[in-house]
Amino acid sequence: MRILIAGATGLTGRHLTRKIQQSGRTPVALVRKSSDLGALPSGTETRTANLVSLPDDVAEGMDAVIFAAGSGGDTPAELTDKIDRDGAISLIEKAKRAGARRFVMLSSVGTDNPEEGPEGLRHYLKAKKAADEHLQTAGIDFAIVRPVSLTNDPGTGSVEVSPEQVSGSEIPREDVAEVLERCVSVSEASGAVFQLSQGKDSISDAMAHVKAA
Repeated sequence: MRILIAGATGLTGRHLTRKIQQSGRTPVALVRKSSDLGALPSGTETRTANLVSLPDDVAEGMDAVIFAAGSGGDTPAELTDKIDRDGAISLIEKAKRAGARRFVMLSSVGTDNPEEGPEGLRHYLKAKKAADEHLQTAGIDFAIVRPVSLTNDPGTGSVEVSPEQVSGSEIPREDVAEVLERCVSVSEASGAVFQLSQGKDSISDAMAHVKAA
């Protein structure tokens, strides 16, 4: 299985690329010409493109696509829209046309109600909401993962998932990456939209019941 990863060189994307490689599948990192590839696992295949202007064939030959990119709250609003809204929507459409079987979106808690989020994140959450809503009606199989605040702590392998609200406030990026990797092929993740935090369930158990969570 070949999996295209947008945001592969980011803090979460690096974990994700490694976990996909360890699973025996082929990660294909979507990178800009200026990207630092030093953090990617040795031998990682790359595909050069910019989310602001994606070529039509960017997802050709991919079995699945994971959008793990994100501008965050410190990026100017115009660039946030270009990456987190327009770039994500463009990649969704190109993945669909290329015949990818599933599109996994790394989103965020607060996406349903951006106006209730922290002031500095509201524009980012609005952009993510637009991308999430597009994915849900795009006609491609999908999973949308909405984690709480991300940390750089080592993964614990234990999480909480819920379609409405989780009790935890943080989760290691490494655990988020493993959940994203599982979402590519776990049948229960098909069409799922869920929040994610550190918790008490193993990732395997949580993913087995994600739609009923």
